[in-house]
Amino acid sequence: MKTIEHTNALKEALALEVPSRELSLRRDPSVSKFWNDNSELLEAAWAEWELENKDNLLLPNESLLDPKLRKAINDAWENPEKEVAVADLWEEIIPGVYETQFFDLERLADFRTYLEDVVNSGIPKRAPYGIQLNRYGMMLDPRSEGHLAAPSFQAFYNAIMDRYMRPISRLLLGTYGYDNQTFGFSIQYNPDKDKDLHAHTDASSATLNINTNLPDEEFTGSIVDFYDKASGKTVQTKFQPGKAIIHRGNVPHATHPIESGQRSNLVVWLYGDNMQIPRGSTSSYGNISSSSIKDVALESVTARQRWSLPDGPKDTVAPF
Repeated sequence: MKTIEHTNALKEALALEVPSRELSLRRDPSVSKFWNDNSELLEAAWAEWELENKDNLLLPNESLLDPKLRKAINDAWENPEKEVAVADLWEEIIPGVYETQFFDLERLADFRTYLEDVVNSGIPKRAPYGIQLNRYGMMLDPRSEGHLAAPSFQAFYNAIMDRYMRPISRLLLGTYGYDNQTFGFSIQYNPDKDKDLHAHTDASSATLNINTNLPDEEFTGSIVDFYDKASGKTVQTKFQPGKAIIHRGNVPHATHPIESGQRSNLVVWLYGDNMQIPRGSTSSYGNISSSSIKDVALESVTARQRWSLPDGPKDTVAPF
């Protein structure tokens, strides 16, 4: 692959002819070839875009997140024995499904402005396969073709995954041992585009679904069903601005059709190498299951282990 001149990358990227929506939706081989052939160019273009707009562009970081959550997370990284304060911020909806305030409502508008700037940059980016190509649909993880490769966003994304989601999922869902790989995308539900999502489970050990609607961006419909296997009951919930729901990937869930307005979300996953996910059930904080992905008993997982980073490399397997 040729070396990209940094000063010309943005201009070249803006001139690219992006594969059509039809080709993307049917996953034509030419689509993957386009993103792979231009990956180096696009990464350079995102870096150049940030540099050119540094005086007027928000650089996303952890200050966008809820202050209570940030404090509890920072305290737990300094002293893992304080992790119970993190668990206390999450309200259990059903076993294996929890909710909390994730974004600071006073900073959420800043983040949305950043996403608008990303869209308006004109730099090609790939939407998740199978959805309409709306403004907010894009891939977030470096393992994905055509991902949002802006350096500041990637630093923010990695902080969410490494400092927040992974230890939280280990704490609440017992995912230790099969949560070293990451994946993420954004999506927007619209009455005239992507309306709903049928009942399904995720190919993840843990899913974190973060709403990015502003307080005055109301919508109707788009209720989320979670099926409680233990009781056989379906529990319904509605996303609130800046709130996040974390759940085990094997919890069946579905999204009702949106009737008016828009709902915007960031969706991020954790799973093991080669997309390994837990088999059987795992339990919540304080009672880690003896079932593991490798059928080896997990006799105990310490707080220090939960608040640690994986020591292995990231693989290149992407769910879609």
